[in-house]
Amino acid sequence: MFDALKKSLDHIIQLNEEEWTSIKDAFELVSVPSKHLLTDFGERESKIYFVGEGLVRLYCMNSKGEETTVFIFKEHHFASCYHSFLTQTPSDQAMETLESCTLLSISKENYSRLHREVPKMNMITRVVAEQRFINAQRIFSSHIMRTAEERYLEFERLHGDLLLRIPHHIIASYLGITPVSLSRIRNRLSKK
Repeated sequence: MFDALKKSLDHIIQLNEEEWTSIKDAFELVSVPSKHLLTDFGERESKIYFVGEGLVRLYCMNSKGEETTVFIFKEHHFASCYHSFLTQTPSDQAMETLESCTLLSISKENYSRLHREVPKMNMITRVVAEQRFINAQRIFSSHIMRTAEERYLEFERLHGDLLLRIPHHIIASYLGITPVSLSRIRNRLSKK
């Protein structure tokens, strides 16, 4: 598990042994079952998670109580209600596991301490935040510029491995369509 974290960080910046030890010691290994709520609406996010195994869903809820999946974090992604984590304000998003997960978690305190003690953490968090921003922009643009079918095909191309791992109503929510619309799209495409 820690090897996967080190490999992900090494893609960003090379760490020496002392830096890696400081980072490794700041994380805690946790195992959680499927459908476990990591962060609830109104809570202050206190952790960032590195997904070793499993899937985590970030979602929000409208005034009608309808959920919209904002992002799906798979293996080797960092997951958090990031706005709440950074600002320490109540979260308007929630995060739950979609499968049994093995996660590495880092507390806000350890996160802040690492930034003081390991200067390379600034590069690591900048790159992770940039990727998160790019993903958010891609999703936002997709909802404006692409049809529902085009969004599905893009999801299939980029995340085809998730189609059998995630319930279809959650995929539909992520794509901004109803489960019925998703079924129609899948049926239409299967006939082509």
